Amino acid sequence: MSDQETTILGEFLPYEEKIGESGNFIFVDAKEYIDAHKKTLDNYEKFWEELALELYWFRKPQKVLESVEKPYIYKWFSDGLINVSYLALDRNVKSGRKNKIAYIWEGEPVDKDGNPKEIKKLTYYELWREVNKASYILKSKFGLKKGDKIGIYLPMIPELPIFMLAAARLGIIFTVVFAGFTAENLATRLNDIKATLLITADGFYRRGKIIRLKDIADKALELSPSVKNVLVVRRIGLENLNMVEGRDYFFDELSKGVSPGVYVEPEKLESNETLYVLYTSGTTGKPKGIMHDHGGYSVLLHATMKWVFDIKDEDIHFCTADIGWVTGHSYIVFGPLIEGATSIMYEGAPDYPQPDRIWSIVERYGATILYTSPTLVRMLMKLGEDWVKKHDRSTLRIIHSVGEPINPSAWRWLYEVVGEKRCPVGSTWWMTETGGIMISHTPGFKLVHLKPGTNALPLPGVDVDVVDEKGNSMEPGKKGFLVIRRPWPGMPSWPDGIWGDYQRYVQVYWDKIKGLFFTGDWAIRDQDGYIWVLGRADEVLKVAGHRIGTYELESTLVSHKAVAEAAVVGYPDEVKGEVPVAFVSLKSGFSSSAELVEELKGWIRREFGPIAVPSQIFFVSRLPKTRSGKIMRRLLRALLEDKPLGDMTTLEDEAAVEEIKEAYERISKEIKRS
Repeated sequence: MSDQETTILGEFLPYEEKIGESGNFIFVDAKEYIDAHKKTLDNYEKFWEELALELYWFRKPQKVLESVEKPYIYKWFSDGLINVSYLALDRNVKSGRKNKIAYIWEGEPVDKDGNPKEIKKLTYYELWREVNKASYILKSKFGLKKGDKIGIYLPMIPELPIFMLAAARLGIIFTVVFAGFTAENLATRLNDIKATLLITADGFYRRGKIIRLKDIADKALELSPSVKNVLVVRRIGLENLNMVEGRDYFFDELSKGVSPGVYVEPEKLESNETLYVLYTSGTTGKPKGIMHDHGGYSVLLHATMKWVFDIKDEDIHFCTADIGWVTGHSYIVFGPLIEGATSIMYEGAPDYPQPDRIWSIVERYGATILYTSPTLVRMLMKLGEDWVKKHDRSTLRIIHSVGEPINPSAWRWLYEVVGEKRCPVGSTWWMTETGGIMISHTPGFKLVHLKPGTNALPLPGVDVDVVDEKGNSMEPGKKGFLVIRRPWPGMPSWPDGIWGDYQRYVQVYWDKIKGLFFTGDWAIRDQDGYIWVLGRADEVLKVAGHRIGTYELESTLVSHKAVAEAAVVGYPDEVKGEVPVAFVSLKSGFSSSAELVEELKGWIRREFGPIAVPSQIFFVSRLPKTRSGKIMRRLLRALLEDKPLGDMTTLEDEAAVEEIKEAYERISKEIKRS
């Protein structure tokens, strides 16, 4: 990378803007945080050991960190015995939280006045009983035991965490498959893990429509020979389901014969035994089955719930993610339950039936912590402030985002509009692979000053760096690769890291920059030590010899007052190699025009530099995204290059692709006429 490439961000990142007032929090300078952080690394293993011993172990570990015969495979607390289901349930039932609410669940359907038709509240005791019942059925009816593998294909209903916890209780390895995935996606994951049981539902609600989930599962089962039995939860009460005798069973019918007070002893598991396998979204090749264990993973979640969310007994924690993704695993299910917190689970679309659904939930249950995504924030920003301001948000005290870097304008909207300048707003960085948060503001440890758009500093005990291709640390303000220098609890676990594919684990994460965990993201460190994650390193435009990250350019576009969302892709050019092409979604009150195109090009020229000015800007009402909120740039490139679109099974709204294609064809005709 040239100096021009690595310093291009310094033009627009607001390094000097620091906010040090939010609610009742005390802010510290970055130097104080860095000094405290250094101490956690000086006696690294002792630091993590002390955190581990704050949890309950059937047998306390004497060992902290071990490497094994396979390079880059590590064991954390290997001689300890633990069970995450016990941590999440039994420990809380026994310690005074028996009648505390664990989950507030809200279904999507509403009445004529817009009020939710279904609300369920489960105490820790009730959840514990439901998990014991589910464990009993898995064990007695299907003969499942420690080490067996199952698939869970459920929507956002209480049975989803119940079965995750039931499997964990028995030491059964599970993989949760997002309920928005197609039969082919489901089959791929079931076959890779060789699941013998699939747990699914008859259907669920999405934007007012009923999705017949069992029908989709049946198609997957035609391609999944390892699955011998199917357990079906009646969410909707659909009729005319295909129930294969001897294979398919309704959960409620099997439950009738189970005593309400049934108790299943949790397995005493070695710390490194696999808890679950979660597959990456598969937008860039075959999905990778990331393995996470019971012990190290629990320790990381315990730490991050304390530091990042400053969790307190009275908090109401609202994470807007789907449990089908790692954010939901870690911060709707296991993290909050380990800490004995009350969490909100919402079944449906965040803007159904109106764009204020999220804010109505915050008001209805007095949410104190909000954990959401920049994609959702930008979508709601586009619709204006009135939807937010009609609801009371005074209970909120902490707001964090997750999933991708948050641009400064979206951060300001969260800070100023949603949190009314009372709440610290953070942008957490982590991955499916890390298991939990690695970089963030830490209201529960030491809270450094806020800067719009940054991810802040590495968490205690986490050794993160920004390096060049050879692993040398970059100077402040220069772009490099984000890496993790030391193992951490919660990392991809023994024995393979990636399920059944150790060589791929090494190749993808450890061989790129030898000996360092390669995250695949660009980042820079500013002069205060804050990390700014800039998006995927493979999402880079090469314009006339200059490497420009798509996120960098998109952030500049979104910082314009008219732009709600933007996606930038490269288009082949004989002279420059590639030129940027932008797809832009506008905020309410702005309309597309030739004048606005020129205004945005001028904005890029001034705020970013002439080299990055898009050759064309297309206006669209929405962008093609995966259901986890990531923009599918490969589809945009395919549209531009008139190539087959390929797999669109993870799109949130396929109509967006057709709209973009129509917009491109219309603009192309206009160009030809001119």
